[in-house]
Amino acid sequence: MIPSDGATKLAKKWFKKEIPGELLVRFNPREIVHAHTYGGLSKFFKGLTEGVLYGTKCWDCGGPEGNIWLPPRVHCPDCWRKMTWMTVDPANAKIYSHSTTNLPGAGFKGTVPCPLISLEIPKVRTRFMSYLSKFAEDEPYIGMPVKPVFRKKISTYTILDVSWVPID
Repeated sequence: MIPSDGATKLAKKWFKKEIPGELLVRFNPREIVHAHTYGGLSKFFKGLTEGVLYGTKCWDCGGPEGNIWLPPRVHCPDCWRKMTWMTVDPANAKIYSHSTTNLPGAGFKGTVPCPLISLEIPKVRTRFMSYLSKFAEDEPYIGMPVKPVFRKKISTYTILDVSWVPID
């Protein structure tokens, strides 16, 4: 329990109102477990833990070559038909654009500064967003060839299970 005067100051800060000093304010910290399902996208996140990039393709809208969506979609954004799973070949992936952040956000365990990258991958319709986990002082640069690195041993089952490094 926080002493009454400390709790009153804290409540005033949070609620932006004057709290009378004689009122007792008790804070009860709680922890909850949140179960989150990936549903139809489970294959993508499981694939990251196995070192495989999976995307999806609509054969009605996409044609025979290319037009893979990465990250995948369960249903085609254009015609709403169910999409087909495809393995994405990251060979010849290159940086399309980049930006560097010093505050990457909650859950990020990498180093800062952190280059955030948008990737151009052959046969992939979308620009895949990720981060560069290893880089030199003059990197990244647009057009830089990169390859994926997968977190297989201690997976988070999130998009952070894949990062990219320059091709040596």
